[in-house]
Amino acid sequence: MAGLRGRIYTEETIVRSLPYTGRLARKIGQTPESIMRHSIRKSGSSRRAAIGLIALAALLVPAPAASAGHQDSEDRHSVIVLPGAKGAEGITAGEGSTFFAGDLATGDIFRGDIRKGTAKKFIDVPDGRVAVGMKADNENDLLFVAGGASGKAYVYDTEDRKTVKTIQLTRKAAFINDVALTDRGAWFTNSLQGELYFVPVGDEGKLGMVRTLKLTGPAADAGDQFNLNGIASARNHRTLVVAHSGNQALYTVNPRTGASAQIKGVTLPNVDGIVVKGDTIWAVQNFSNQISRLRVDFPDRSGEVKEVIKSRHFNIPTTAALFDGTLAAVNAKFMVPNAKTFEVVLVKARS
Repeated sequence: MAGLRGRIYTEETIVRSLPYTGRLARKIGQTPESIMRHSIRKSGSSRRAAIGLIALAALLVPAPAASAGHQDSEDRHSVIVLPGAKGAEGITAGEGSTFFAGDLATGDIFRGDIRKGTAKKFIDVPDGRVAVGMKADNENDLLFVAGGASGKAYVYDTEDRKTVKTIQLTRKAAFINDVALTDRGAWFTNSLQGELYFVPVGDEGKLGMVRTLKLTGPAADAGDQFNLNGIASARNHRTLVVAHSGNQALYTVNPRTGASAQIKGVTLPNVDGIVVKGDTIWAVQNFSNQISRLRVDFPDRSGEVKEVIKSRHFNIPTTAALFDGTLAAVNAKFMVPNAKTFEVVLVKARS
């Protein structure tokens, strides 16, 4: 996440600054210090509101430009601008060559096409929402979107573009960061808690009641300022995979028990969103401006980095979607001063 205009703050910086909100306000410069102090002084729901205020402030300012020098053999459609976007963070594959991406600051949803190299605003959402990670359920024409500090998830109909449901996943301190789909429903991460949230999806897209899964083992560690981040389903192995930003690690999670284990042999600084296909994991590393391709032995819970994907167009990428031999990654530009545009970058993907 970014800070208010003038300085940019990452998701981790925002959370780290929660006990020192006055200091953060002075750094931001355009957020009245008195308001922040007043908000953080209270407890319970007021404290959650303060967390939401800080995180929302962070959405409005984008972050240093990515270094050039790693130029791929990219065609003219390798960069797709999200026209009018004020921020970006999440992306997911739709049907065929279609993708959906979210405006982090406003919550609006864009739809684009990687073959045509185009995108436009698709859903103009109600004021006050944000869009962090997202996944499309193409069978049921649903789009699941993580709602950040609100503790909510938003579900949209990709046919009529209406809100199907707003789901309060938790009332604890929260940053609902990403979402993964399984055959049974949607799983959400909370970067401030060692737990996941499951929303069942039944026949014809019927949504069930949210369930909280308490994690055990290393993935439950919520001792850092920013913890669970990306999530994906390893369908062949009946497990979830979560990225832990604070520990620079990937963990498997048993979706029935919440037991977790580290995928040994890999360290991933700045790990954010992840994509899983078979025994391959692509891990987006935002401030590293790269995506690491890993080969994973799931039974052994070990992995190895096989390739580091770079692009001269990467500018703090956060999440990615897979289209056969192409990865579409979205630039968040968390610390790019005065960022004017936000875009999707296409790179080759080998499994």
